[in-house]
Amino acid sequence: MKYRFLGRTGLEVSPLALGTMTFGREADEQTSRRVLDTFADAGGNFVDTADVYNGGASEEILGRWLKGRRDDVVVATKVRYNSSEGPNTQGLSRRRIIAAVEESLRRLETDYIDLYQIHAWDPMVPLEETLSTLDGLVRSGKVRYIGASNVTASQLQKAVDLSRGNGWEPFRSLQPLYNLLDRDAELELFDVCRDEGLGVIAWSPLRGGWLTGRMRRADGAPAPGTRVETAEKLGWGESWSAYAAQERTWRILDTLDEIAGERSRPVPQVALAWLLSRPVLTAPIVGARDAGQLAELLPVTEWALSQDEVGRLDEASAIRIPYPHNEIAKGAAGR
Repeated sequence: MKYRFLGRTGLEVSPLALGTMTFGREADEQTSRRVLDTFADAGGNFVDTADVYNGGASEEILGRWLKGRRDDVVVATKVRYNSSEGPNTQGLSRRRIIAAVEESLRRLETDYIDLYQIHAWDPMVPLEETLSTLDGLVRSGKVRYIGASNVTASQLQKAVDLSRGNGWEPFRSLQPLYNLLDRDAELELFDVCRDEGLGVIAWSPLRGGWLTGRMRRADGAPAPGTRVETAEKLGWGESWSAYAAQERTWRILDTLDEIAGERSRPVPQVALAWLLSRPVLTAPIVGARDAGQLAELLPVTEWALSQDEVGRLDEASAIRIPYPHNEIAKGAAGR
């Protein structure tokens, strides 16, 4: 793999990050270790987890695998959501962050975290409290870089500006929802990332199975065993109901099928290749239930879509541009 810098930092990461949400749930420890071995053998060095993934089991499994290879792996984890019952067990207060980072370090069996991310915005805690605490973790050496996930463009810009004004370590990356079906991050978030030099690590690049080639309009229901099937039962965002009624969804899937057939490549690789063509993107986060599923995705780093193929997918997945972005675009086009 050809490594990329994470935004304007000197941290080099693989063009695919390995997501570990399945560890300790769909994938037991033995299976998880095979997934990690397959990723590392292919040159992958960027692994993303979170303190709440499966009650901490994801971090624990990763921590045991890291023994003897810690310096070869860029470890990213997150803080924000509930860790247990009771007060002060969620959010981005100073108390919660300090407790959470110690818990993550213990589970990961390491003395530092490469990238520590807020899992989402916390409207109940002063931003100064959160950012000054994260700055202290960097200064202490327990954290190397900090990042954000699931924030608005204005929130991200506010955090960057506040850190700059106070001399605090700024966010160095953004982890947004981004894929062919979900392109809203392009409207404002990516402008902030480009202007401020943040790396972009996209979560759900295959949207829970929607972009794997297994969903068919004629079936009238999600493919069995997919995350979409689970999402439909639980009412999650990537559910069948959320996308099946949109003609745009099927236009995207048809275009993916066409290009995959022309290229003799699996549909998921084509969906990932489109993401890898985006200049703002550092790495999509790919997850897998087993090593075989991951092995099907890894060859995407060895080839690229043509400009024509990218254009076809851009057109198929184009989103409605809301006001005032549409007026801004018209003004730019006329100059």
